[in-house]
Amino acid sequence: MSPKHLYVHVPFCSRRCIYCDFSIAVRPVVPVTEYLDGIDRELHLRYPRTHEWNLDTLYLGGGTPSKLGADGIRKLLEIVSQYATLRDDAEVTIETNPEDASPANLEAWAAAGVNRISLGSQSFDNSVLEWMHRTHDADSIGEAVRNARGAGIDNISLDLIFALPDDVQRSWSDDLDKALELEPSHVSLYGLTIEPATPLAKWTNQQRISHPSDDRYAEEFLLAHERLTAAGFDHYEVSNFAVAGHKSRHNSAYWTGAPYAGIGPSAHSFDGATRTWNLKPYSTWLDSVLAGRSPVEGEEHLDTENALTEKVYLGLRTQAGYSVGSRDRAAAEQWARAGWAVIDGNLVRLNPEGWLRLDSLAAGLTGS
Repeated sequence: MSPKHLYVHVPFCSRRCIYCDFSIAVRPVVPVTEYLDGIDRELHLRYPRTHEWNLDTLYLGGGTPSKLGADGIRKLLEIVSQYATLRDDAEVTIETNPEDASPANLEAWAAAGVNRISLGSQSFDNSVLEWMHRTHDADSIGEAVRNARGAGIDNISLDLIFALPDDVQRSWSDDLDKALELEPSHVSLYGLTIEPATPLAKWTNQQRISHPSDDRYAEEFLLAHERLTAAGFDHYEVSNFAVAGHKSRHNSAYWTGAPYAGIGPSAHSFDGATRTWNLKPYSTWLDSVLAGRSPVEGEEHLDTENALTEKVYLGLRTQAGYSVGSRDRAAAEQWARAGWAVIDGNLVRLNPEGWLRLDSLAAGLTGS
């Protein structure tokens, strides 16, 4: 059976943010036609329409998919529709920067089938946005939300980054206030991490800026949980909050181990047993598909041990929890006594204090 979930990676960005190590291609002029040709070629190579392929979710991520513009997104969805059929109630998400979320773009995207946007807000503090090398200002976030609703897209997710270095004068509480004022249906929170070969890593190594504090990470994570749940959000996954009926169906598929397809540079796919990933550089991926060669760079087959490790980790990172056997019961009960988890029969669910210890707790059950 074909996977019910499709991810399309659109790598283009106006510039690289200081923390970003994603597969992006900085282009002053986005080569929309060239990229769309590549996507069409990859779909033809890897997913020829020899049988019915129905999609429950389609996610356009990046990079900055909104850089394709109104017509580019319309054509991208038309290309996908030549190989797969979106169900009537399919969730179709596009990641967008606030400055791209104009009324004209949003109306065109909605007409093409987009019904959910993930807005790369990151902060409502202009000095912080400038420090991050973001290309938008704080006012444009609210404007983007209003434009989306005006176009009939009410399913709006805001991305925010927390746990910035102490040197950066940022009020996390104020950012949470301003996010809640916009009444989004979903909020995704990401603790700042310092990845190698990024400007942030260079600045930290040169001691131009301090390393983010573990204590600040914990304090801000717990504050976000307190504030968002008090406002009616369900903290359904370690980094994600949603009001009723608005959990990310696409991302939830990843966390439940469902098969999914990924196309575009660096995109990953999973068939339930084997994970594959595409060539990362845009030009390399493009050359491969245009030459009729598979862009898949590597694969990993999950053996029994690896499959168990993923099942434990994915279960514990979500509100769904993980069902423990008799061998792990004692460890789970210890977590509950420490105030990190709740046990319901054989099901153990981590709370926010537990999620702060997710990696070590999951490793304790798998022995990894």
